[in-house]
Amino acid sequence: MLGKELKRIVICADDFGISAGVDQGILDLAAGGRLSAVSCLVEAPCLKSHAERLQSLPVDIGLHLNFTEPFGAATFFLPLPRLIVSGYLGRLNRQILIETIDRQCDRFEEVFAGPPQFIDGHQHVHQLPMIRNALLEVINRRYRKAALWLRSTRVRRGTKASLSHHLKATIIAALGGRALRRRASAQGWPMNDRLLGVYDFSASERQYAALLSGWLDGAQDGDLLMCHPAKSVTSNDPLGEQRVREYLVLADPRFDHWLAARGLSLFRLSSLARPTGR
Repeated sequence: MLGKELKRIVICADDFGISAGVDQGILDLAAGGRLSAVSCLVEAPCLKSHAERLQSLPVDIGLHLNFTEPFGAATFFLPLPRLIVSGYLGRLNRQILIETIDRQCDRFEEVFAGPPQFIDGHQHVHQLPMIRNALLEVINRRYRKAALWLRSTRVRRGTKASLSHHLKATIIAALGGRALRRRASAQGWPMNDRLLGVYDFSASERQYAALLSGWLDGAQDGDLLMCHPAKSVTSNDPLGEQRVREYLVLADPRFDHWLAARGLSLFRLSSLARPTGR
């Protein structure tokens, strides 16, 4: 790729704070230059223990907005299918949504002493009907002077994905991705271009390496590849073993070569974000 401009991509690890094994895996990968963004579940049990270490690393740190995990007695949550249906039927309580988002923003600022550099959603809830409107209302009130970006779930066509994985990515994007992008763009909030990394969380280490290779082959400037790594398995985590497989692939010594061979470089999307108001 000598003489050609590198394509900049974000690799973002989700679920920081959910367990010590997840946090350690993410911290190791971030320290090794394998990540450029980390998304935090701010009400999860381990966040505060590892936040200081995360802040010392060269990654964007964001809020992984949660509406589906019961992390505390005061937390509003619903199972994802019910949350989706309730949002589409307009049956979620707007004030509860705003209070929930505000509380998680408060918690983020308490732990990290500043606003998030980006916001996305656990199980992509940030884009759902009613929730996306509440989210935009909150960030327009709180963060007009902050350089903040939002995650887009728009699908990158042409990647080497199986039919089932492509279908899953398309369904995720269809659950509000276009509406969120249209409104966020109109209000001046930047987003990644396309989302990579969607699969069924069922793959051997070799199979995940092949999936990663396909995503990198199809990656274009501004894309975001999400991942869910962990250094060790946590009991009662349905993704536990799969998280470790992701970690092992992302920690491979050949990682830098994989990027360079495709003309890719990691970057922090916050470097392009600008405050949207004064």
